[in-house]
Amino acid sequence: MALLVRLLPVALALALGPAAALGGPARSPYQLVLQHSRLRGRQHGPNVCAVQKLIGTNKKYFTNCKQWYQRKICGKSTVISYECCPGYEKVPGEKGCPAALPLSNLYETLGVVGSTTTQLYTDRTEKLRPEMEGPGSFTIFAPSNEAWASLPAEVLDSLVSNVNIELLNALRYHMVNRRVLTDELKHGMALTSMYQNSDIQIHHYPNGIVTVNCARLLKADHHATNGVVHLIDKVISTITNNIQQIIEIEDTFETLRAAVAASGLNTLLEGDGQFTLLAPTNEAFEKIPAETLNRILGDPEALRDLLNNHILKSAMCAEAIVAGMSVETLEGTTLEVGCSGDMLTINGKAIISNKDVLATNGVIHYIDELLIPDSAKTLFELAAESDVSTAVDLFRQAGLGVHLSGKERLTLLAPLNSVFKDGTPTIDARTKNLLLNHMIKDQLASKYLYHGQTLDTLGGKKLRVFVYRNSLCIENSCIAAHDKRGRYGTLFTMDRMLTPPMGTVMDVLKGDNRFSMLVAAIQSAGLTEMLNREGVYTVFAPTNEAFQAMPPGELNKLLGNAKELANILKYHIGDEILVSGGIGALVRLKSLQGDKLEVSSKNNVVNVNKEPVAEVDIMATNGVVYAISSVLQPPAVRPQERGDELADSALEIFRQASAYSRAAQTSVKLAPVYQRLLERMKH
Repeated sequence: MALLVRLLPVALALALGPAAALGGPARSPYQLVLQHSRLRGRQHGPNVCAVQKLIGTNKKYFTNCKQWYQRKICGKSTVISYECCPGYEKVPGEKGCPAALPLSNLYETLGVVGSTTTQLYTDRTEKLRPEMEGPGSFTIFAPSNEAWASLPAEVLDSLVSNVNIELLNALRYHMVNRRVLTDELKHGMALTSMYQNSDIQIHHYPNGIVTVNCARLLKADHHATNGVVHLIDKVISTITNNIQQIIEIEDTFETLRAAVAASGLNTLLEGDGQFTLLAPTNEAFEKIPAETLNRILGDPEALRDLLNNHILKSAMCAEAIVAGMSVETLEGTTLEVGCSGDMLTINGKAIISNKDVLATNGVIHYIDELLIPDSAKTLFELAAESDVSTAVDLFRQAGLGVHLSGKERLTLLAPLNSVFKDGTPTIDARTKNLLLNHMIKDQLASKYLYHGQTLDTLGGKKLRVFVYRNSLCIENSCIAAHDKRGRYGTLFTMDRMLTPPMGTVMDVLKGDNRFSMLVAAIQSAGLTEMLNREGVYTVFAPTNEAFQAMPPGELNKLLGNAKELANILKYHIGDEILVSGGIGALVRLKSLQGDKLEVSSKNNVVNVNKEPVAEVDIMATNGVVYAISSVLQPPAVRPQERGDELADSALEIFRQASAYSRAAQTSVKLAPVYQRLLERMKH
């Protein structure tokens, strides 16, 4: 018994294959999927594999982990069944599939694996059965019975009417003159067949699917005394033409043929390698507006990008697609290739009208819609497929469309449609100038932008770039989606309308009546020069109402002490520019006073020290201003005793403050203070 226990792991490893037994190289994707199916079926006994069967069909798949839980193939529901794993059979009265299939010659093995039609046709030839029963080492990719039955009647008739030439040659093309197991079937390799040394194209995909001339391998590695049998789901035929030759002989590719010749890509498509061409038909070209098509056909670089966007970097047979996957084109973009039942989809659209046309250097799928990459589009065309159509309509209405459809190198800062949910601005000279400042005089890529960089606009402004942990902003507007880089222009999708700076922080404060008391306080504290010169400041600016809301005693004390006033005001000024789009859950911003301000954003509401901000992102050339409705107190400052007298130094502040108004005089809280102030100002 102890010896048996020690031998069990070795026996299991041998059952899984020589690589597992000997600690060899990594297993192939097919073997990994088979192993997963074996693990899912082990509760039903030894050597039982779980397979997924498409409901309503005979199509079966060994299951990987993702498919096991989704229970779908190409969006269609599956049922799980349990069968003997390849190479094993049931024993009456025993659980599972404990017995290895008896080893026999290739001819007899065909019957064992369910390819009796292949066996029958082999019998009809004079030469092939003796080879399959005799000495040697062969591989046969044997079509299933269903594969033979699905052949068009005229094709099958031509084969069986001339068994010793046509049928023999067809069967020999399914054979290789050596033993080839799945661990040797590599993606993109070619095997030499026994028919005129013609190549058989092998593709072994990461999801475990293996194809032979785009026929799916159903069950593999059935050993025979003189070789190995792999069961496949189609009858395969020889491949004679390369991709370029197929384009040249098919009438439906007349426009594509001319485009390939103009682009110089014919050398690639007739050369070695393995590609997938998503070949647009004449109808696909005809669906494109004539202006767009003529522009692309007349621009060699755009045309080359267009065609490269239809070429995948490796051969992709339809049978390899059992769920959505991302594939890269030669142009560099990513396409989402998927399936819905028997239909292949590109980016979610069922636009493939003919699939798996094989060439010596790849595979062609006919498509009825042109796949125009961003790199071949104008800014107008980019925006038409993005969530910025409202903004682009504004540019058109303002007479700026020429910038978006020409050859000018630009970057368009286009706000999202949601920015205009409450309406769009009236088109006038001011709006036109604002829109001009949403166009940068260069074709940029956001990944190359850096903090502090300045960008020149068509409107004559210089815009600043701010880089934060989780956002990239240009002035008050932050990038909300990935760049769309077109032929000449790049589209940046922005989260709001941009407001270029109109002056220094002091200019902004002086130009807004809400801040008249703050302006007077800044002047009294000697901070005017600082806020007028170059710098990077974030100013939380208390409005007049914020000052008026202070207890008279505290206000009296504050305005009467220039040093303390300067200290309090510096606490309202951060030492860097922080726009609202750069605020995360919480940012601790160092103030010029030394203590830190806690700035947070939640549900589009900005708070500073837990106090809500009344208005955000008032941009200045040397900073940004936030309007706040309370005067912030540094942590070390404690509330003072109330008083009702104003210090002499406060008089000048109130003389300058336009906020000294009838409304202020009638304030119940401040009326006595203002009355005494008036009396002293008369002298």
